[in-house]
Amino acid sequence: MTLMRNVVRHVQPHPTASTDSEGAHTAGRRVIGAVAVVMASVLALAGCWAPADPDGEGSAVSGSVVPVVDGAAVSGWDVSAWSAGAEGEPASQIGSASSDRDGDFVVDLGSVSRDDELVYVLATAPGGDDATMSATFAAIVPADATGVVLNERTTIAAGYALAQFTGRNGVEGSAPGLPNAAAMYANLVDAETGDYGAVLTSAPNGTQTEALPTFTSLTNILSACVLDTDACRALADAASARSDERPVDTFRAFAQIARDPSAAASALYDLSLSVAGDRPGLMAAPAAWTLALRFDGDGQTLDGPGNFAIDPDGNIWVNNNYEYGADPQDPTCGSDLLMKFAPNGEMVGKYTGGGLSGSGFGIAFDPSGQLWVSNFGFAGEGCTEQPTHNSVSLFSIEGEPLSPAGTGFTAGELAWPQGMDITAAGDVWNANCQTGTVTVYPGGDPEKAMTLDAGLDQAFGVVDTGTHVVVSGIASSSVAVFNYDGTLVGGAPLSGDEFVLPMGVAADPHGNVWVANSGSTTLPCPTRPISSGPAGSIALIDGDGQTVSGPFAGGGITRPWGITTDGNGNVFVANFSDQRVSAFCGTSTETCPGDLSTGDPISPDAGYAFDGLVRNTGLIVDPSGNLWIANNWETVPLQTNPGGHQIVAFVGLAAPVEVPPFTS
Repeated sequence: MTLMRNVVRHVQPHPTASTDSEGAHTAGRRVIGAVAVVMASVLALAGCWAPADPDGEGSAVSGSVVPVVDGAAVSGWDVSAWSAGAEGEPASQIGSASSDRDGDFVVDLGSVSRDDELVYVLATAPGGDDATMSATFAAIVPADATGVVLNERTTIAAGYALAQFTGRNGVEGSAPGLPNAAAMYANLVDAETGDYGAVLTSAPNGTQTEALPTFTSLTNILSACVLDTDACRALADAASARSDERPVDTFRAFAQIARDPSAAASALYDLSLSVAGDRPGLMAAPAAWTLALRFDGDGQTLDGPGNFAIDPDGNIWVNNNYEYGADPQDPTCGSDLLMKFAPNGEMVGKYTGGGLSGSGFGIAFDPSGQLWVSNFGFAGEGCTEQPTHNSVSLFSIEGEPLSPAGTGFTAGELAWPQGMDITAAGDVWNANCQTGTVTVYPGGDPEKAMTLDAGLDQAFGVVDTGTHVVVSGIASSSVAVFNYDGTLVGGAPLSGDEFVLPMGVAADPHGNVWVANSGSTTLPCPTRPISSGPAGSIALIDGDGQTVSGPFAGGGITRPWGITTDGNGNVFVANFSDQRVSAFCGTSTETCPGDLSTGDPISPDAGYAFDGLVRNTGLIVDPSGNLWIANNWETVPLQTNPGGHQIVAFVGLAAPVEVPPFTS
């Protein structure tokens, strides 16, 4: 696997395989798949996972097959339970049954331990053949559950949550990504009742965003297939619109839709209208069938989340611009808090001290597991206690502050620092937005601080490629490529038509760097460049640090700020306007849908739009394939307190990115 930056490893999702040697899959009844062996400690962290009994034996799973479409149990459906194996190894079918006239079944799990292995159940409608994709329901079985319901809701939830681990031969993956994905499943559906999940149906989701209507419309699509084989055929066509791989059952059809949600959006919407759902669905066809959930922690801490760092267990660490204020008209000062969220979006910790002061865009783990945060010193207009703008803070993995209280580390002429990244040697690189310089702490030692001046104006984004460190300059519309010793590759920053007010930078698994050209921005630095330039775009710098391609546009890109790559090297962009994410084909074009080339948009012209987004800055892909994005500023920001109040997960949208273990 390829190391990305200093601690992030990109993992290819399981490649889709051909039909197994024992013959064709029959109506989706046979699933030759693998689900990763998972650690009990990770399962416990996932929330819904706990030992089924003191011995951890799986024993048996009872359940019911009850389609949402008419609420009546169905008989004669083939039910099979599957036990996980290690990544790349086939799973074993551990039991089978048939639903009785009440839709009930019991599947013997033998000696399978559900606190060590993920178990999922499939139920397929009778009467199918190899030429017709029959309706297949799927459900993940929590370790502490004695019964599950299989229906359209559980299938949509499983298809999206496990999208990046699901292929023609079933589900396979590794910890922590796979068990964490199962924890996200529990946000969408109640496994034991088959009802909508509590997170999906409650604030800041529920009636506040389009996620619930989208989920309902997706269940309607599957309901149409339950009633009509022609609808099943149309679903299979839509799911494979930009793929040579036709899904063998409806579970895998929705996993394909989750991975490429805009391939046949209108056709899927037409299917959704053929069934009257149990609650209102979407009122118009979406440009893409993404599912996104918002998380606001305790509801009184997040205010201007800026960016993310992910630890090896998949926990999400978030820095915060402003001290929380419910009323945007009340002036707020800089936040002194750092937050930790579990992989399922639940806030599990908040930490203070170490000189935290209105942190902005810079947050990164070093190889030993210490977390560095840059202190830009954000504050709303009218703040009476202005934060400092010249420091970085350091925390242990337990959240203990390690930098000086009140001041943080200030060595190296730090000045309104924004982006940061850390090399495999532990060198901490910070971009100084005020002065355009770059501060480096070799080996993480502030006493050895170096200040580099490459002629950038408003240095902003920083990324380590594994060979170089790349820093963007917004106002200078240039990008500096540094050797690790601080000298410039080529002797000068890169500039030209490819770069227009660049902000975020991101490296792919091959050492290429993608640059987010904001096109027009008003950055809250001491002096604010205001431009009415072209719409946003991205540019590509090859691994040599000198060859530049682009700019590339489309895909709904408007005003890009943050940028990241997934496990396939494809590119995702956070736009600071218009409530949308944009996606582009990376340099490994074989992983892109259809016949796309490097730099072509994957997302539609409207982007991956979501009305639960506001103005977005940082984004990152986790080991489960969820794309996390920071709701940084409100859509109509009042400068007294412009901060947004959520982080957002696009479920199963991107190829997983693995974080290797810390060195100590």
